[in-house]
Parts: sequence; C-alpha cells; structure tokens
Amino acid sequence: MIEFRNLWKNYDDNVVLENLSAQVGSGEFITLVGTSGCGKSTFLKLLLGTEVTSRGSILLDGRPIADEPGPDRGIVFQKYSVFPHLTVRENVALGREFECGPIFGRVFGSARKAILAEADHWLESVGLTPARHRYPHELSGGMQQRLAIAQALIKQPRLLLLDEPFGALDPGIRKDMHQLVLSLWGQHKLTVFMVTHDLSEGFYLGTRLWVFDKCRMDPQAPERFGSTITFDLPVGKTDRQSLDKIKESLARSAQIPVAV
Repeated sequence: MIEFRNLWKNYDDNVVLENLSAQVGSGEFITLVGTSGCGKSTFLKLLLGTEVTSRGSILLDGRPIADEPGPDRGIVFQKYSVFPHLTVRENVALGREFECGPIFGRVFGSARKAILAEADHWLESVGLTPARHRYPHELSGGMQQRLAIAQALIKQPRLLLLDEPFGALDPGIRKDMHQLVLSLWGQHKLTVFMVTHDLSEGFYLGTRLWVFDKCRMDPQAPERFGSTITFDLPVGKTDRQSLDKIKESLARSAQIPVAV
C-alpha cells in the first residue's frame, strides 16, 4: 500500500531523516519509537502532507502521495485540536461541514441532519454519546482524546496517524485508549502509524515496531547526519522472551525508557 523510497528530509544543513526505505501493507499497525528529536514526528508530517521530502518519494498505491493534507489521512496529536466554542457533536461534524460547504463551513437542512447523524455514529464508536452536547473544556483528558479520534475518523481515512496521542494520560485511561484504538483499527481496516516514547506501548499495539536512530554520527557536526529505521520488528511473530531481550537492547542503545 505504501512505499518509502530513499527518503531524505533536511532543513538547510540540518539533516533530520536520511535514506529511509520501507514498504507497508494495507491494515498494518506501525509503531515508531526513538529518542527525542530523531525525526519521528517529521516522518508523520511527511505522510500527512504538511512537509515535503527533500529527496526520495512516498508512494501510495504506486503513486506519489499528495503533498498536502487530504481526507485519506487523519491525524491525532498529543495536544487536542478542538474548537472550544463548539459542542463535542459540532466539533466532529465540522469536518464534513467544511467538505460540503467550504466557503462558510456550514450546511443546513437535510444535509446538516445527515452530517449530525454521521457525527453521532462516530461519537458512539468512541464512547462519547453521553457527552455529545458538552463543550471540550467540560471533558476529561481521555474524553478529549476520544473526541480527537472521532474528528479524524469521520472523514473515513485510509491512514490514521497518531503522534504520541496518549502521552499526557494517566495509566488507567491510557489502557482504555489502547483498547479503543485496537478496536477501531480492526473494525475499520485502518493502516496506522503511531509515534510513542513508550516501548512497551509500541510492542503492545503494533504489528511492526520501527526504531528511528542515526547510523552514523559526527560529534563536531551533530546535524550532518539524519535518522533512519534501524530496527523493523514484526511484533506478532516475535515470542515473549525475544521481545524482552529486544526491549533491553533497544533501551540501552537508543536510551528509550521501557515502561513496565
């Protein structure tokens, strides 16, 4: 479904990603880990279309991916992106309203009724039906993240991009969100790319785990070289004992915290 061919991204002399190549099939769940500043979020931005490659290409179904955001790609950030003056239901419906009424972002009559019904469907899928008439400031952190997921999914994207979506949640809520994301991934046949700083989370959620790190380093010019995929691990085919050894190895080499 997706192919990355010799992908490079740099900002002037600062090389963030270098010579990254990989293939991803439809329906895979890719988790990305690595130290801060290694280019994971930049990689997601390239997929989303808010950044363009410096060299190389990203192909979707054999064709270059659009270099601007589109409905085929949805994203959820760690910091919630919602309109505070709109209700939960109105926030979710807004994506469809902009699609149908791009000038004013509003539709009326039967078209609006259909959009609100669709918003209600997605709110039910993320467990927010009882809160649909509340405002974002009235929601807990976990509920706000459920809202962000519903906002991304109402456009029915093929790719769901998650940029550390659960980093600010407490462990109990985080576990509930894991179950929600896995359920939605299975139900809607999504292809998911998720950045996380939690190695255990990456192993638990993903079908493949990618480690971003630099293969070469110049101490005199740390920005001269960029990161690439140094590990590509098929999590579902790796036994528990091997996973534990890999976790220890990655934590030592990449200084990634391993949560118990």
